Amino acid sequence: MKLDSEIQVIAEIGCNHLGDMDIACRMIETAAGYCGAQVAKFQKRHNRSLLPPDVYNRPHPVPANSYGRTYGEHREFLEFSIGQHRELQQECRRRGIEYSTSVWDLTSAQEIAALKPSMIKVPSATNLNYDVQEYLCRNFEGMIHVSTGMTTGRELSSTIEFYEKMGRARDLVIYACTSGYPVPFEEVCLLEINRLQDLYGERIAAVGFSGHHIGTAVDMAAVAVGMSGESRFRRGPFRYIERHFTLDCNWKGTDHAASLEPDGLRQLCEGVREVSAALNYKEKEILDVEVAQRHKLKWRETSAIETDGLLLNKVS
Repeated sequence: MKLDSEIQVIAEIGCNHLGDMDIACRMIETAAGYCGAQVAKFQKRHNRSLLPPDVYNRPHPVPANSYGRTYGEHREFLEFSIGQHRELQQECRRRGIEYSTSVWDLTSAQEIAALKPSMIKVPSATNLNYDVQEYLCRNFEGMIHVSTGMTTGRELSSTIEFYEKMGRARDLVIYACTSGYPVPFEEVCLLEINRLQDLYGERIAAVGFSGHHIGTAVDMAAVAVGMSGESRFRRGPFRYIERHFTLDCNWKGTDHAASLEPDGLRQLCEGVREVSAALNYKEKEILDVEVAQRHKLKWRETSAIETDGLLLNKVS
């Protein structure tokens, strides 16, 4: 699949829709129209197969965030059916934004692959599940995105080798990521973007950044780090910024605290475009925008330049 040449902002809606389709559709509309994001991403879990019975049946570890009597009931409350995901995909098409989903288990991978989105995400929690990834490699033709949070260097190297053996490494995007909600700034570790570019840039499609921090300053820096690394290493194009998105950070749930509200996501999308445009070399010594200012302001040793009645320097 052809990779877009511009940085894509992924609004990770995840489960921040509170299990409500109307809210989910409103989030798609807001991410696409008001904020200007390129991708709206959700999550899909088959909770009965993903969770051991004792985990499924025990209370939520943070009762204040729970939508059910047990952790399993909580997860089921927030889960959309595959039919609902099809509706979300259609809503994304209507709003002019790409639909994507993270898949947490084999059943979910099978269901979402059948929708044929342009990209599917394997979250950090699932990136050692090779049953899921093998299924995607064999049965899904789009881009496969993989986050690297909670992952050792040896584990990541094995993952890259796996995709190479499957003949799908050129369809693989890997994300620098620290798994925390929210992540302290000193543990974001933006230079991991460059490390991924240096180690694997020649072997994969692209590198991205998945952030769980507060604010958008780090994302602007991620763009600068990623694009400058792409220029320096001549490989590993930096193409994706992913941030969790919510309509209200005060809503009940784990992810809202590390999510951007609409104004924040809009600021992020605008900032990515601005920083991306600024990250280049001068195409010539004196740019067109400088010509008039050079004529007006530049000091010269042998001549006087008088503009608007202002003598800038004396004749020698």
